[in-house]
Amino acid sequence: MSENEKVSQTGVSVPAFEALRGRLFGLAYRMLGSRADAEDIVQEAYVRWHEVAHDRIENTEAWLVTTTSRLAIDRLRRLKTEREAYVGQWLPEPIVTQPPPDRDLELASDLSIAFLTLLERLAPDERAAFLLHDVFDVGYGEIASVLERSEAACRQIVHRARQRVRGDRKRFEATESAKATLLQRFMTAMEARDEQALLALFAPDATWTADGGGKAGAALLPIVGADRIAKLVLGLREKFWAVDRRFEVATVNGEFGLCIRDGHRLTATLSIATDGERILDVYAVVNPDKLG
Repeated sequence: MSENEKVSQTGVSVPAFEALRGRLFGLAYRMLGSRADAEDIVQEAYVRWHEVAHDRIENTEAWLVTTTSRLAIDRLRRLKTEREAYVGQWLPEPIVTQPPPDRDLELASDLSIAFLTLLERLAPDERAAFLLHDVFDVGYGEIASVLERSEAACRQIVHRARQRVRGDRKRFEATESAKATLLQRFMTAMEARDEQALLALFAPDATWTADGGGKAGAALLPIVGADRIAKLVLGLREKFWAVDRRFEVATVNGEFGLCIRDGHRLTATLSIATDGERILDVYAVVNPDKLG
């Protein structure tokens, strides 16, 4: 390809790529649970997009989704060993925003920390097939092209993945206002050091999962039970609370959650799963590497 042709192709392809950047990032982030890794994948897809002869591509979006999916699958396979050696519980890197993130990144649907954590039990091919079909509405023909398998095989992969993920999701559809109310009650009870109020907030079998990555204080295993969680919260309040530390309700992965800040520095995020009346699960990210 001549230099003039490259310049011409670049001029046409940049707007086409940018129009799909949010969708590609949303896919890569859901695959990897890491903003930095997702951004790397999107950038690599961008480079490959510039290297290909565009007159041979029939469907720009399909080509970019396929390329991004394959890159993410390869990256996830390489990350497997690293995550198996991770200190304590591994949770996805949270995305904290003011407006709902779907306004420019297509990230609102099926983005919660709880949902992304469930996806970790899927193999890379399963995760890609499930996300492409159930979250991004990609047809089985295109998924077959991504995985280089038959459509029938892809249907089976999606079916098995759906059973493993959807079957383990708590079947409650709590409103965002209900989540905000519970989070406000949590902050009030913690500030007041009110153990009974905390106990009333959590389901008897609630869980608290914290990700410190060996770089911040966090239990290596999930804490189970309302009484143990209440004691944990009060203990954290007494041991680690600082003068300029504050809670705030924020949008964490497309839904209401809590941020803890020291001045302007983000030190933790808390996301919850709830039935609208009680907190069922808490996911706390305190690893500083995930809170930059």
